[in-house]
This record gives sequence, structure tokens and C-alpha cells, in this order.
Amino acid sequence: MQLRPALTAGTLVLAMAVLIFSGTGADAHNITKILAKHTEFSTFNHYLTLTHLASEINQRTTITVCAVDNAAMNDILSKHPNIYTVKNILSIHVLLDYFGAKKLHQITNGTALAATMFQATGSAPGSTGFVNITDLRGGKVGFAPEDNDGSFAARFVKSVEEIPYNISVIQISSVLPSAAASAPTPAPAEINITGIMSAHGCKAFADTLLANEAMGTYEDNLAGGLTVFCPMDDAFKAFMPKFKNLTKAGKNSLLEFHAVPLYQSMAMLKSSNGLTNTLATDGASNFDFTVQNDGEQVTLKTKLVTARITGTLLDEQPVAIYTINKVLMPKELFKHEAETPAPAPAPEKAADAPKSSKKKGKKAAPSPDDDADAPAPDDEEDPADQTADDNGAVRFDGNRFSFFALIASAWLGFSVL
Repeated sequence: MQLRPALTAGTLVLAMAVLIFSGTGADAHNITKILAKHTEFSTFNHYLTLTHLASEINQRTTITVCAVDNAAMNDILSKHPNIYTVKNILSIHVLLDYFGAKKLHQITNGTALAATMFQATGSAPGSTGFVNITDLRGGKVGFAPEDNDGSFAARFVKSVEEIPYNISVIQISSVLPSAAASAPTPAPAEINITGIMSAHGCKAFADTLLANEAMGTYEDNLAGGLTVFCPMDDAFKAFMPKFKNLTKAGKNSLLEFHAVPLYQSMAMLKSSNGLTNTLATDGASNFDFTVQNDGEQVTLKTKLVTARITGTLLDEQPVAIYTINKVLMPKELFKHEAETPAPAPAPEKAADAPKSSKKKGKKAAPSPDDDADAPAPDDEEDPADQTADDNGAVRFDGNRFSFFALIASAWLGFSVL
């Protein structure tokens, strides 16, 4: 009888652990997917992606997005701002705090000042990157940039989606009229990416890029965002014989395979593990690789090779350039080089033993070397299917974890009987 309290306490601890670990599997929010369910925000959603604000929003754990409909976005675009000004305007619509519909109507003292992503960039002079939120009573809530004249041109319309207290997506009636955010923003100075690569140990790759049409694709993506993974000279020189055997189209695809058509800082790479499209990606071929990190180490995996990021040459939005220790080989170009295991050698036919009319000889003891050439069980797997988790020593499988949770729950119920 004295064992029941100890058993019950242990069961409760186990149950609490189950609840804690079951919560860690929740997917992070994705603003693009949230807005994709509402066609009236398609233009707003498109420009969040184009300006790379979407990826920055997805990295935040407490945030509010003040979305505007397509008509309001057309008011912005009719003035033909460049993409950098559009980003500043949209940045002031992203609040660095959680404001669900309920909280908006229960603001302490009826008003609040919220910092925005525009303020966080450091480009907002003074307090122009803050938004004033005021409960106007009668079910109305007003929004105005701090640098405005005090009137509330935008009003709360509705809640689009809320994940307390992670992300709140709300609709406001119009674009927030901020003079600071709407000011013409000059494009970044032209960047000589091949010069940067050549000066820092990637001259072979840079020279090859300059000699091929892929250079034009790189240049076309500079303004909108570009991340380059540049093989170091030793790795690329060793790869040159294979490169020379590719067709002209294949050479361009391989060079384009080493760049991603958006800006990704190191922090973004570490937080966005998974398949990544490249400049070579098109409708017919995937040409993608997998980004993974193990602590501070980031790797890029194709079906044929795993390359490690070894250094940062440039990380200034909208361009990032990283060095890698291997050439990335896409399966679309090198299928014949897939690392398939060698088949197990066929057993040799034993020589006929001389017949004896008197008695059979004793069976020879098996030699310890008989199985030396047999492949280990792991060698029989396709390397593409060897999915050892590089992100840590422990990984929870959904089905097995659900079974564990079920057993734990049953134990809890039994113990309290």
C-alpha cells in the first residue's frame, strides 16, 4: 500500500514529460500559408515574399501582421515605389508584439505604442518605426504611425487568424501612412560578387561563372535577393574534369545550382532546415538540396554529396556569399555517380572433393575470413535513405511517440484506481 503514492507521483512526472514533449513537435507559423487561404490578401502576401519579409516574420515567435487587402495594396503600387521602399512600407505593418482581437479591445489606458519591424531595421529615424494603437470605443480600434498627425487613417477590420500568443494576423482598413517608410529608398550599390569570391579563395569557381551564361542569371537576381554557396579552389579544381564533360546546359545548371534566389543570413539558414530551391530549379527538374544544421554547423545535402559551409564572405541584404568545402552535385546531372553499394560477391563453387570409398572426411571448420567480404547491413541501404539525424542525438518519431504517450496515459489511469 505504501507503494501507491510513489507510483502515482512517478506516473504524474512521466505524464507531464509526455505533455511537454508532445508540445515541442508543433509546427512554426507560416505567414505565406496563412494568407494564402484568403484571396483578398494575395497582393500583400506576394510582396511579403518578394521583399523577404515573410521569412523574417516566420522566424519571430511573438508577432502581429496588419494585413491590407488588394485594393489598399494597389494604392501603394500606383506610385511605382521600388522594392526597397515597398519593404519599408510593409515593415511598419508588422508589429513586434501579440495583438489578438480581444487584446485590441482591452488595451491598458486605451492606447499602446508598438514597435514594428521597420523600427527594428534601424532605418526608421527617431520613433517613426512605432505604431499607435488606440481603442476608439464602440468596437473600433485605430492605427496610426507615430510620425503621423495624430489621426487614425486605419481601423481594425477583423481577425484573420490567431495562434496565441505566437502570431496574430489581423486586417486593417488601409495602409498606414508613414512618411518615413514611404520615402524613396535607394537600391544597394552594385555588388561585384565574382570579385569578392576571387579575393577569398574561390577564384576557380568565380572565373568559371564569368565564362558561362549562368552569370547573367546571378546578376538578374542580385536586386531581389541572392545567396551563393561558393566551392573553395581546391574542391572546384578537383571537380573540373567532371565539369568539362557536361553539356553547355549542364554546366549552366551546375553553376546555378550553387545559388538560391533569395537572401538568407546564417541565422535564417539555421532556422529553415529542409529542401531549398536554387537558381537551377524549373518546372521540369527539381535541382534542390537540403539545408541542415547541427548546432553552429550548417550542411547542404544532395543525393550524392554533403557539403559544409566553411565561411562567410558577404552577409549584407540582399546578398549573402558563403564558402563550402565541396562542389554540390545535383542528381539530375550525375545520376550515374549515385553511390550504390556493390553487390555481395557470389559464393564460389566449391571444388569437388576427392571421393573416398572408405569413409567421409571431417567437415572443415568455417574460416573467420569467409564472411569478410559480405557487406554490413548498413552498406545495403541507399545512401539517400540513410537518414541519421544531424540535428541532434535524439529524435522522436511521430508514431512511436504517440504509442509511448498512449502507454503512459494508460499507466496513469491504472495507478489512480
